[in-house]
Amino acid sequence: MNVLITGSNGLLGQHLIPLFLQDKKYNVIATGRGPNRIPQRENYIYEAANLRTPGAAANLIDKYKPEIIIHCAAMTQVDECEKNKDACWDMNVGVTRYLVQAAEKVNAYFLFVSTDFVFDGLSGPYTEEDLVNPINYYGTSKVAAERLVHNSKLPWAIIRTVLVYGVVADAQRSNMITWVKNNLQQQKKIKVVDDQLRTPTLCQDLATGCKLIVDKKATGVFNISGNETLSPYDMAIKTANYFNLDTNLIEKISSKSLSQPAARPAKTGLVTEKAEKELGYNPHTFAEGLEIVAGEINR
Repeated sequence: MNVLITGSNGLLGQHLIPLFLQDKKYNVIATGRGPNRIPQRENYIYEAANLRTPGAAANLIDKYKPEIIIHCAAMTQVDECEKNKDACWDMNVGVTRYLVQAAEKVNAYFLFVSTDFVFDGLSGPYTEEDLVNPINYYGTSKVAAERLVHNSKLPWAIIRTVLVYGVVADAQRSNMITWVKNNLQQQKKIKVVDDQLRTPTLCQDLATGCKLIVDKKATGVFNISGNETLSPYDMAIKTANYFNLDTNLIEKISSKSLSQPAARPAKTGLVTEKAEKELGYNPHTFAEGLEIVAGEINR
């Protein structure tokens, strides 16, 4: 079966490709903007494409006629989405619309990757049945995209996930773990919020969740995240302790002191019981995730 993975240069895409390549029943077609940034370049097809361009998605899907589409590509920088709403809408909603319309012509199975930011953070952690109520434009765009998928004529699934961490091949891009580690190693003080609660997600777990859903052709909404509720401050302290770095360099602050353009939900996190029961999903602990990330950093 042909599997089309959008956003293949991103954190999730870079972990999905090798996972699907291990399974001989899948042929992988990856697409991203610009050149391929994934070190493993054998046994799959890479097509550079700007999916915001009308016709690009249709051309790609018409060419390869994928049975499965995993749509990871998105504009995810929350403050950038708030400041550049047109660009956010074009990427997160417009591209999803183009893909869904093209997918309907080949009746592909469609897996869409969404976010905990579809919720307002007043009553997390959330189940799949809880009502969405975004408080920033990024969340608003993802709700709109979810609805496009939900209302399509396709067999579909939506994954919601939270604060994904892991290592990408592009050394210029950091995440929570590498950001904390790199700053503390240079004896730089960092400020980290302690009034937001999440269930941080190891990228390998998210990729595995995607594969479990695709293998079963499961339909509906699934929460795929870690199952420990932590604040970013908790994550920073645990990271510092793991790498034997100075926790005194970490200052606990309130999110209100940051004056960020986009509001953040205070308490999200996701309940993963459905995925555990129906898919056999079994996320790593944050401590285990740190060990895996450390191993990737040291490779």
